[in-house]
Amino acid sequence: MGSGPRWWTLVALGVATVAVNLGGVAYDALLPAVSTPATRGTVSGLGVGVGYVGSFIGLAIGTVTLDILELDFAPTFVALGLGFLIFALPTFFLIPETTTPLPGRPPPLRSVAAETMASWKRAYALPNLFRFLIARFMYTDAINTLIGGFLAIYVQQELGFEVAETRNLLGVAIAAAVVGGIVLGRVVNRFGAHTVLTGALITWVVAFIVAILAATTDTHALAWVLAPLGGLALGATWTSDRVLMVELSPPGRIGEFYGLYATVGRFATVFGPLLWALVVDVLGLGRTTALGGQIRHRVRPAPLGVGGRRP
Repeated sequence: MGSGPRWWTLVALGVATVAVNLGGVAYDALLPAVSTPATRGTVSGLGVGVGYVGSFIGLAIGTVTLDILELDFAPTFVALGLGFLIFALPTFFLIPETTTPLPGRPPPLRSVAAETMASWKRAYALPNLFRFLIARFMYTDAINTLIGGFLAIYVQQELGFEVAETRNLLGVAIAAAVVGGIVLGRVVNRFGAHTVLTGALITWVVAFIVAILAATTDTHALAWVLAPLGGLALGATWTSDRVLMVELSPPGRIGEFYGLYATVGRFATVFGPLLWALVVDVLGLGRTTALGGQIRHRVRPAPLGVGGRRP
């Protein structure tokens, strides 16, 4: 924030946030174009795994610019932006467009609200899909709350981790997410996305319980159980729920319904931290209580809403 005009920085951050989320919708909707039903789990898992390898690359770029070259944050963000562009180029040039655009002009911006409501009505007409979207809001809320920064705060404030230890812990979690995505993608092919996603959510419940036990018993070592367990569940979740979304969506509306898929994820990203702040800061009930609430009201009921195959 101190590297340039504050308002321009905020505007650039807002544009980048909107752009990356819009790109995520198109990226996820490409899954049917780059896979077959028999390989969908493997391809999805590779995408998740390579994506988390990108997290390591981003960490390496930051280490080089900040620690080795001793540059400021501004050139670091420029380097990260260039890296993002370079790794996005294969999508632009190597993936063919396999669908035929719908006839007519795209809807104007003023009709976005009406088009969104129409999409939700169409999703509501597909019970399995609609239940899955509601379930996705519930478990994404809990997962984004944990991995969106509160895990680092939790282990530092509740378990007494130093900054270097926290960085190593997150590195272990990211490595486990890489393995979870790549390996469990093949499991999705064998046993189905619904089965793997349900197993991933159960693993999340176990991971949250381990986090609570680590804090309540002051057992530092349990954090090193939490990191790989949560990372494995993270890779499995994103690998399987993306495939399940394809299976539940009519072929002609995959892009449209992936927009809803992304929307519930974004609402969960906002709602989860607000709920955490309410429990911890406003009500003063503590981080362990907030974490327990995520299990009780978000992750545990979510598998009940995960539907079956495409109706």
